[in-house]
Amino acid sequence: MVGARVKWSIGVGVAVAGVALIFLRRHFAGGFCHSNAMLTGKTVIITGANTGIGKETAIELAKRKAKVILACRDPERGREAEKDIRVKSGSEDVVYRHLDLASLSSVREFSKSVLQEEAHIDILINNAGIMACPQWRTEDGFEMQFGVNHLGHFLLTNLLLNKLKESPSVRIINVASLGYKYCKEVKFHDLNSEKDYEPYAVYYHSKLANVLFTRELARRLVGTNVTANSLHPGVIRTELGRHFMPNMNWFRKMLVYPFILLIFKTPYQGAQTTICCAVSEELERVSGKYFADCQEKELETEISQSDEAAKQLWTLSAKMVGLEENS
Repeated sequence: MVGARVKWSIGVGVAVAGVALIFLRRHFAGGFCHSNAMLTGKTVIITGANTGIGKETAIELAKRKAKVILACRDPERGREAEKDIRVKSGSEDVVYRHLDLASLSSVREFSKSVLQEEAHIDILINNAGIMACPQWRTEDGFEMQFGVNHLGHFLLTNLLLNKLKESPSVRIINVASLGYKYCKEVKFHDLNSEKDYEPYAVYYHSKLANVLFTRELARRLVGTNVTANSLHPGVIRTELGRHFMPNMNWFRKMLVYPFILLIFKTPYQGAQTTICCAVSEELERVSGKYFADCQEKELETEISQSDEAAKQLWTLSAKMVGLEENS
């Protein structure tokens, strides 16, 4: 009798724990895009679309009948993603084009080809990124995370901006991160992190740059047909963490993996806020905002809301990538 009660108690405990885990998993997964809007006739560019949330975004927007340009660094993986996305979306209007955000010349070549070959661009999703890598440099000598996450997208957006303005309704979406709030200042004195390099601190700095870039871009676009918003996709199980896990021994990985499986979003779940910002009808004229879990959120730090910091970052960024500055 006692044994049966013990077994019953254990069974109930396991069931309760299971329900709690499912609840937690759904809670941390965040919101979903409920819009059914189609994108027939629209052209979308997504950077880093060969994997992770970029690929999931590409699949969904291709399903909605958009022409999707996969702007990716690796030709082999880019072409493989093109084939896979065509199969999963049922659309043949998916094309790979080479873009290496760690090379300003590559950004310029990509932009030139797009401007020559595309009649219009309706949505630009600056999604690609690198996180917590060793102290690497881009082709042009910039710190890798700041160079790829911010400067590459900054140049790309500016080079395409006149073409974007030609379309009747355009959205620019910058994939940032909640990590912006862990960076309390813009290192104007050391944008390349030459004096001090801590991988995650530098990543957070680049994500703050994404938020401030969006803020200043939206200000400059007031009165046009182009909107610009940034977002936090959530904590996702993607290749973005490739430089984190390899540094762990096998025992720590055994401890961390169950937590990752339970708490982290899948790439499909992580793509929902990007998709929402790209298609939701109610966001057509919304600009200069920050989103998470498919909802507008308030920026939580003083620096992330600083117009002065945003303007200063824009000016320095333009100088770094060789753009003529105009306000």
